[in-house]
Amino acid sequence: MTERLYYHDSFLHAFEARVLESLEHDGKPAVVLDRTAFYPTSGGQVHDTGVLILEDETKIPVLDVADEEDGTIRHFISAPLLAAGKAVRGLIDAHRRRDHMQQHSGQHVLSAAFVRLFDVPTMSFHMGTESCTIDLAVKSLTSEQIVQAERLANDVVTEDRSVAIRFVPLEEARQMGLRKLPPKQTGELRLIDIADFDLTACGGTHVRSTGQIGAILLRKAENVKQGVRVEFVSGFRAVDTARQDYNTLAEAAGLYSAHLREVPEQIRKSIQETKSSAKERNKLLEELAEFQAARLLAEATGTPRVITAAFPERDAAFIKLVAQKLTLGNSDVVALIVAGSGQPALVFAQSPGQKWNMGQLLKEAMAQLGGRGGGSADMAQGGLSANTADLTQVKKVLQETAARLA
Repeated sequence: MTERLYYHDSFLHAFEARVLESLEHDGKPAVVLDRTAFYPTSGGQVHDTGVLILEDETKIPVLDVADEEDGTIRHFISAPLLAAGKAVRGLIDAHRRRDHMQQHSGQHVLSAAFVRLFDVPTMSFHMGTESCTIDLAVKSLTSEQIVQAERLANDVVTEDRSVAIRFVPLEEARQMGLRKLPPKQTGELRLIDIADFDLTACGGTHVRSTGQIGAILLRKAENVKQGVRVEFVSGFRAVDTARQDYNTLAEAAGLYSAHLREVPEQIRKSIQETKSSAKERNKLLEELAEFQAARLLAEATGTPRVITAAFPERDAAFIKLVAQKLTLGNSDVVALIVAGSGQPALVFAQSPGQKWNMGQLLKEAMAQLGGRGGGSADMAQGGLSANTADLTQVKKVLQETAARLA
């Protein structure tokens, strides 16, 4: 069993130890030490990183740390296995450790705030590389509740309350009103005690006082299957996140030549203008399709009137609209149309009641052109290769198909 130095001092960044065992797990070398300050991934908190330093000052990076059921801790290293009994010095990445302490301690304060204000317990905690989340056992939260919890959490931070580590027997812990008691636990419990605010069982690394957490910033809340998931950041992550948000808003404001706080209104105006422009564009396309259909009908002869047309500068949506204009208001029209803008496309359509099968005709045409498509007896659509810039071969196939129908 490995002695867990971080249980007693989260600010311990350097230590001495001996290798108890070397092994490979999933092809990766790992060592078990008799004592360690490296925190293993557990309880929602991710592992520490750092180095093991040998007697000759060789530094071996520690890439991952895992907690085993037998009480040992595996340190996965980027080097060949070390001999059992070898003395090493461990050095923790202090910046990463401090970040994890701020996030985990911030979670304790935030979870306690939701309990105090709304009697809403935390079901789980996850620490990500950029942000953290807690899942709350509640169906929904209002934006006002989110703000209240954030405010109370930051009040506790500014009060700089002490954060103490206590070890007590399980039976005694059950009588102490813990916010959360582990479901499976024997022997002594390690408790994190935020003075006069929160007491809970936890094996993670924590600050010595709430002031060391820094600001706690709630990012968003969303409904998930098990309740409400709240995303947050603490400490330097909160500062970095606020800076990124400011830079993003400042850039957006610059594009609009507006103040930061005017950006939402400017976006709303842009969306409305885009919708209006799209509506006007659709109206113009409708009128243009009507005009093109009338022109093609005026030039068509025979029974049925088989119309072939190419629109190199138009897309599939436009030729489909033209085909509809040609066939829906007339009883004797077959339309074979190609568009060349974007991905070249074909639309085959006939007036309702005609005897041809447009879906089958399109498949036959696509077999010659190397495209794919399908549809119903009255209308079918397909796409050609994006490299089909020259529509000469496509027009030839349309003419051959039209000749079969005439």
